[in-house]
Amino acid sequence: MIRSVTRWMAVAAVCCSAVAQAQTPTPAQIEAFKNLPPAVQQQVLQQMGGKAGAQRPATPIPQKAPDIGANAEAALPAVESIPRFRAGDSLILAIVPKPPATPAAADIAANSGLTQALVNYRERLLKGNPYRLDATGVLALPQAPAIALAGLTDEQATQRLNTEPALKDYTFTVTLLPVEPALKPYGYDLFTRAANGLAPAEDGPVPADYVLGPGDTLEVQLVGEKGGTYPLQVARDGTIDFPELGPITVAGLRFPEAAAQIESRVQRQMIGLKAHVSMGSLRSISVFVLGEARNPGSYTVSGLSTITHALYAAGGVAEIGSLRNVQLKRGGMVVRRLDLYDLLLNGDNRDDARLLPGDVIFIPPVGVTAAIAGEVRRPAIYELREGAKAADLLYLAGGLSPVADPRTASVERVDERRNRTVVSLDLSRPQDRAARVQTGDVLRILPIRDAVENAVRIEGHVHRVGSTQWRQGMRLSDLVGSDAELQPGADLHYVLVRREEAGTRRVSVRSADLAAALAAKGSEADLVLEPRDVVTVFDLATPRERVVGPLLDELARQSSATGATQMVGIGGAVKAPGRYPLESGMTLRSLIRAGGGFDESAYLGEAELTRYEVVGGEKRETALIKLDLRQVAAGHGEDQLLMPYDYLVIKRVPQWGDQETITLQGEVRFPGTYPIQRGETLRSVINRAGGLTELAFPEGAVFTRKDLAEREQKQLELL
Repeated sequence: MIRSVTRWMAVAAVCCSAVAQAQTPTPAQIEAFKNLPPAVQQQVLQQMGGKAGAQRPATPIPQKAPDIGANAEAALPAVESIPRFRAGDSLILAIVPKPPATPAAADIAANSGLTQALVNYRERLLKGNPYRLDATGVLALPQAPAIALAGLTDEQATQRLNTEPALKDYTFTVTLLPVEPALKPYGYDLFTRAANGLAPAEDGPVPADYVLGPGDTLEVQLVGEKGGTYPLQVARDGTIDFPELGPITVAGLRFPEAAAQIESRVQRQMIGLKAHVSMGSLRSISVFVLGEARNPGSYTVSGLSTITHALYAAGGVAEIGSLRNVQLKRGGMVVRRLDLYDLLLNGDNRDDARLLPGDVIFIPPVGVTAAIAGEVRRPAIYELREGAKAADLLYLAGGLSPVADPRTASVERVDERRNRTVVSLDLSRPQDRAARVQTGDVLRILPIRDAVENAVRIEGHVHRVGSTQWRQGMRLSDLVGSDAELQPGADLHYVLVRREEAGTRRVSVRSADLAAALAAKGSEADLVLEPRDVVTVFDLATPRERVVGPLLDELARQSSATGATQMVGIGGAVKAPGRYPLESGMTLRSLIRAGGGFDESAYLGEAELTRYEVVGGEKRETALIKLDLRQVAAGHGEDQLLMPYDYLVIKRVPQWGDQETITLQGEVRFPGTYPIQRGETLRSVINRAGGLTELAFPEGAVFTRKDLAEREQKQLELL
């Protein structure tokens, strides 16, 4: 029994040692683990978890090691999609002060003034938003030590700040601001995929320049009386042992030369036989991949392998390695230089030379690098040749995007004094395209303006929102051909046009009666449009503040001491009360039209127009102007011109309101809901309902009123 336990513990120690050394258990160790008793297996798994230095659930040992060659994609590490902080990233801090642990602590804090100090410091931290990590990924906060956040997620950065002793009085929430996508070095992801299937095919045709060597196999088929097929392997001395002919030297010969030599010798020395030579299995060769490779070392590859196959075997080029100067060394001399950009950008593999035994692929450090961002087809960080120009960098990035503005390009650069500078370039000019690019430069291409030139735009309650080409003499009816372009419920009598004056870019507003414009196309009512006009069609059911508010803000920003804000208002019994832009020559009828017209409750007698005027440049006075809306509504008489800040109030018809009703229930002859007249009593309504029944108990009647119930509830809450 003691001997069995000792043996089990020895096996367990072997299994645990494999994990402690970060090795994959061998099949023998897995089989030994399966033969252990359950208690010992559990002990082994616990020891395996403890070696990692963290508490985690035990992972069962797989019964069979995964076949990486069969599914190379499964062997690749998963790409993490959660963004992490990098140097220079921006973030937002949300801060909540922590409450004191006990009421006594709260009293002490209040008496000592600590609470106000915490609030002041919190406000100071919030005013610093957004924060930006420095070049080393460190966050600097006032009166706090430097905190490194590079490599952390939002959640991890939040936990890091909340564990900082100097900030123990606050609870933080950190949000990463992804201002723009990070530029990555171009071309290095070529090797991130597994190289499975990228090795040269062993059963494919052999190139004419393939040089035979020890380990290669030739398939010789003899045709004739004593025919047959003979696989002949090249020996270490470079010969093949041919039946009846003896050794034939083929090492160092190209395959077509060796095949021709064998076929010719058989034809001369073996009467009645002809030979056909083909290539059998190929030899393996050993090469070195050194320098800035991801996994430098010695690799055994196929005899048909090229430089790129060896790079795939070594995991590719590290990001500090050069993609444009991969060197093939043979006998200590550089025999070929491979520029991987030629392969990636042009599909040119002429310099992807075939390897020989003992070759060295050397990857030097990366050379001059510069970045290009903005409106290009392939923004990234590129490796450049010495003396590269802005045009070269633009070519590597695939050229400009369709919305790029080459006239507003800029280069962010660190000058000789180690100061950051910006150099403006106009890439539409040959001299600027020929500007030299230095290492570390960032070339930015801005997009063109969003404003659409030589066009007008229609928005709002229409079926098709969008821009239309402007032409000379274009009118509103040309933009809206008929009322079929409008959605149901559109306001046909008030269409708002935002206009930018040419030259000054000042904003002005026009309005039009669309119904009148469609009825008389080409007339004065059919407004003439200008380039960059924005036409908005309203509906009568939606408030207009969303469109009118920003326009009024623009007009207010253009006001001055000598020019008041061009704004008027209308309220009361209209369908769309509110503030509206004051147009040139705007009248009362135009303002009523802007307000959607009269409501059914409008009183068409007397109305009030409130006017604000500055008297003598010293004070502002209010004047009330009485108006008779009957003349305005009928279109008779002279219309009143409006001034800035005029406000028109349309009164409602006296005693206008919804029909009031009461409900009678119980012992009345005709219970139900009855409309009431103004001043009517309960007795009269009961009489209208036929009076009380014989079983009615008038002394026990209950009278309820909603506002009384609400007042009673408030009194109960107060008590």
